[in-house]
Amino acid sequence: MTRSELNQRLPAVVDAIAQSVLGEPRMQHLNQVYLPSRDAILDCINRLRQLVFPGYFGKQGITRENITYRIGEWVMDLSDMLFEQVRLCVRFREQLPGANGKSEQCEECDRKAAQAVAAFFDRIPAVRQLLATDVQAAFDSDPAAQSTDEVIFCYPGLYAIAIQRLAHELYKLDVPLLPRIMTEHAHSETGIDIHPGASLGERFFIDHGTGVVIGETTVIGRNVKIYQGVTLGALAPAFGQLLRGVRRHPTIEDDVTIYAGATILGGETVIGQGAVINGNVFITTSVPPHTIVSAEPPKLSYRQRRGRSKDKAEEGRDKTP
Repeated sequence: MTRSELNQRLPAVVDAIAQSVLGEPRMQHLNQVYLPSRDAILDCINRLRQLVFPGYFGKQGITRENITYRIGEWVMDLSDMLFEQVRLCVRFREQLPGANGKSEQCEECDRKAAQAVAAFFDRIPAVRQLLATDVQAAFDSDPAAQSTDEVIFCYPGLYAIAIQRLAHELYKLDVPLLPRIMTEHAHSETGIDIHPGASLGERFFIDHGTGVVIGETTVIGRNVKIYQGVTLGALAPAFGQLLRGVRRHPTIEDDVTIYAGATILGGETVIGQGAVINGNVFITTSVPPHTIVSAEPPKLSYRQRRGRSKDKAEEGRDKTP
């Protein structure tokens, strides 16, 4: 095919794709309200991380003397960015036309967005206090950690927890869409999938972390430690939308350790205080406090190698008459 022949085909290609878009309403967003900007939300995440961990990310040279000024800068920038994104998220939920309109509904969206952003900022100190316990738990639990600075600067588990704790506050403020964008970004960065609706107690530590899944209605107590590949999930996800709003993920009480590859499912499943869940177990019923749960150890079977060794073969030939 020549380039000229390719160019002649392009109008038909364009028409076919356009018809495909128009014919599939599940994969189009046409003539509707503006969506929030993922790029702007990711920028908010980076700025929030800078606000929560000043001096570690973003601007350097933060001192006791200039910290108030710097926080003032960050909050002013974040307030404008968050307000616009929360406003768009609220409009998206309400499916209001004309994102730049001046209707009464739009003014209500503005009011809700301003209230949510103000309440979110009020909760930042409490989130930082929780994160301080998470940092200490990671340092105390991991002999490979050289300092709490290393935990903050390097550990993917803390990154995922930090983003989830911030997103959780927006989730509780009934902000749609934005909290999920935040936690899914952390998921893509770390391999750790924590729904913004999950409730995480203080001193929460995820070690290594890749493949961890924590569902929306999970409740995790204080001083819980989990390892890579752990799933805290729903028992019957096949029912899909019929389970929306129903408690479907487990409760993990205080001081529980869950080792790599364990799967714990179901809204009525409670892992009692101080329990230890060993690796690769599958649990759908509650576990009493201070219990160790283990999978059956693998059974070893031995077999002789197929065929004979060279020496055996030669020995057999020597005995042949």
